[in-house]
Amino acid sequence: MFRKLLIANRGEIAVRVIRACRELGISPIAVYSDADRTALHVRLADEAYGIGPASATESYLRSANILAAAKTAGAEAIHPGYGFLSESAAFARECAAAGLMFIGPPPDVLAAMGDKVAARRLAAEAGVPTVPGTADPLPDDPTAATEVAVQIGYPLLLKAAGGGGGKGMRAVGTPDELPAALERARGEAVAAFSDGRVYAERQVQRPRHVEVQILADTHGNVRHLGERDCSLQRRFQKLIEESPAPGLPAATRQALWAAAVRLARAAGYVGAGTVEFLVETAPAGQENGFYFLEVNARLQVEHPVTEVVHGVDLVQEQIRIAAGERLAPHSDTVPTGAAIEARINAEDPDAGFLPSVGVVRLLREPSGPWVRVDSGCFPGQEVTTYYDALLAKVIAWGPDRETARVRLHRALAEYRLAGVATTIPFLRDVLVDSDFAAARLSTSFLDEYQQRRPTPGTADSAPDVPDIAAVGAALHTLQERSQQAPAAATTPTGSRWQAAARRAALRANG
Repeated sequence: MFRKLLIANRGEIAVRVIRACRELGISPIAVYSDADRTALHVRLADEAYGIGPASATESYLRSANILAAAKTAGAEAIHPGYGFLSESAAFARECAAAGLMFIGPPPDVLAAMGDKVAARRLAAEAGVPTVPGTADPLPDDPTAATEVAVQIGYPLLLKAAGGGGGKGMRAVGTPDELPAALERARGEAVAAFSDGRVYAERQVQRPRHVEVQILADTHGNVRHLGERDCSLQRRFQKLIEESPAPGLPAATRQALWAAAVRLARAAGYVGAGTVEFLVETAPAGQENGFYFLEVNARLQVEHPVTEVVHGVDLVQEQIRIAAGERLAPHSDTVPTGAAIEARINAEDPDAGFLPSVGVVRLLREPSGPWVRVDSGCFPGQEVTTYYDALLAKVIAWGPDRETARVRLHRALAEYRLAGVATTIPFLRDVLVDSDFAAARLSTSFLDEYQQRRPTPGTADSAPDVPDIAAVGAALHTLQERSQQAPAAATTPTGSRWQAAARRAALRANG
């Protein structure tokens, strides 16, 4: 097992990896941009190293700076989290060249899965159904691209060949919309992945988005850990996820599991990953058709719901696999109960989900039986537009879906965060919606829901306003602490000796 592991990420996922390292007896090393100097993951790590300015392109995406920090710290492995460099085959190769273990699939697998066109070909070869679409990226010439699109048929989706996560994705309803949508998709793909290739697929109408969690070790063992329903999306970004996917016929569920394992074996996959599918609706009791969507060759944001229902720490499994250990004998077919996750984003749902920036003045996260909060948030945190809007995730478990739903709604009612607008009021409204409660899910759910959502300010949808006295007390306490012990503000405790040790650990590059 590794002695030291560097986390090449920030926010809640960096905190999550640090906690897994602690339980494995591994010393966690953090990196931080100038904007994250006092971040929670920096405070929780044994050591922390500056890697550049606030902009991600100058820090968390700068592989040379991360590798230099790993060398200085004496790290033996790097965990990339999700986003940033987590699916970069080039970064994985750089890690190997530097004598560092990359916690993820081998570079050749990352390259194959990261190229969505190549992944579609591999899926077809493995006998996994794929959405009708282009075998190659669309041609640069708009006229030629239009001719190819006609053969697929409208409506269709444009997708970035070099990455996922909704980046570079555009829905196109008519031929007239194609040129402008193609230009926007390519521009976004270049910005996100430095790869402007775009391919097209037929747009499946009102599908569900269902993904299968896989684990594969270096000894040829491949297992699945059930599936998640991630249909509740806005602009291809997920907001609520759950496991198991409710209402799927047993035959469809098992076919999805088998297809995911078959594709993982065909790809020579190693590590944790997710095979994503679009599932078409079918009359009750009948098998649903499904299509391969993509492989996310990394840890997913929504991984906690799988951990909760299967009793598996996926981050620890990633690290054990990278260390050469065999997969533990998990029950990979029958989950226990149900879990639902809500993403807390710094966005204002009543202003078109515009990003919200500011300083977190008050924070009280929910707790109680069967509630889990994965968070990188802390009082005094400055929320900026430099990074993803995700602040935290709240996960609730129950012996059945209805219990988990009610429990999650209760937990969100307890959440107090002042200083920035969040998605909490919107999420609470969704959870009590009759269609959500009945699990009538599809990827168009949120678009349709927003048309019927209660008007903000009514009894059903009014956001919880933090108690004024509690806010005042919290601000007074923060002010007193900042005046009396400013050095302690950057450490988990008030010890001046520990504060000095923390300042020594916060080394700049070189």
